[in-house]
Amino acid sequence: MAGLVKALGLMLDDLDRVAGAPNSPYSAEPFDAAPYGFPSCFPHLDAGTKASRPPEKAVSLLHMTNANTTFEYKELFLASAEIFVPAAPAEVYRTVSDLPRSGEWSPECTGGTWVAGRAAEVGAVFRGTNHRAADVVGWAPVVRGEWTTEAEVTAAEPGRTFRWAMRDGAGRKQESSWGFDLAEAPGGTLLTHHFRMGRATEGIEHITADMGRAERAQFIREWQVKIERDLRKTVERIAEVISGQ
Repeated sequence: MAGLVKALGLMLDDLDRVAGAPNSPYSAEPFDAAPYGFPSCFPHLDAGTKASRPPEKAVSLLHMTNANTTFEYKELFLASAEIFVPAAPAEVYRTVSDLPRSGEWSPECTGGTWVAGRAAEVGAVFRGTNHRAADVVGWAPVVRGEWTTEAEVTAAEPGRTFRWAMRDGAGRKQESSWGFDLAEAPGGTLLTHHFRMGRATEGIEHITADMGRAERAQFIREWQVKIERDLRKTVERIAEVISGQ
C-alpha cells in the first residue's frame, strides 16, 4: 500500500507540471507518461484540412483501484477536422445528419438504419454497419471485417450541430462522442467534424486488456493518428458529395 501511495504521489507531481511545454503543447517540462501506460501527447496532422488535438491539459487522474492501479484520463482521444463546404448550413446539416448515408463519406461506416426514435432527433438510435481493413493498426487485436454498432443522437440543432454517442453492449451511452458543428461562412459553411473519448469504451478496454504498458502507449498513439486521418477523409468526402449534389 505504501508503494502504491508513493507511486500516486509521483504521478500527481508530474501531472502538476502539465501545461505549456516548449517541447510539447501539453507539458511545461518533458513528461514521460509511458510508465503509467499512456503517452503524454499525440501527433498532429495539418496537411489539407485541420486535424489536431487542442493545446490543453492532456491528462488528468480521476480514480484508481486497489487491485490494479487504474488511471483515467480527461480525454483519451480528442480530435477534429474542418473544411469549407460551398453550400448553406441547412443543406450541409441535412446531409451530415442522414447517418444511413455515412457510407458515402466514412472510412469505416458503410451505412445502417434508424432502429429507435424519430430519425436524426435527440434520443434516436442508429445501428451502423462497419468494415475495417486488416492493415489498420494491423498488430493490435481490433475488430476487423464486418461488424455493427449502435449510437444515440445527443444533439440535433438544424444548421448548427449534430452529435451522437456510441452505446455499449447494454445500450448505455459511453464517453465516445462524434459530431458535426456548422458555422455560416461567406459563400457556404465551415464544417467541423470532431471526436472525443473520455473514459475508455468497452471496445478499447477489450483491445488493450492484455497489452503491457509499452503496447498500450503505442496503441493509443497509433489510434489517435488513425482517428485524425479518418476525420480528415470524412470532411473531404462530405464536401465532394455536397458539391456534386
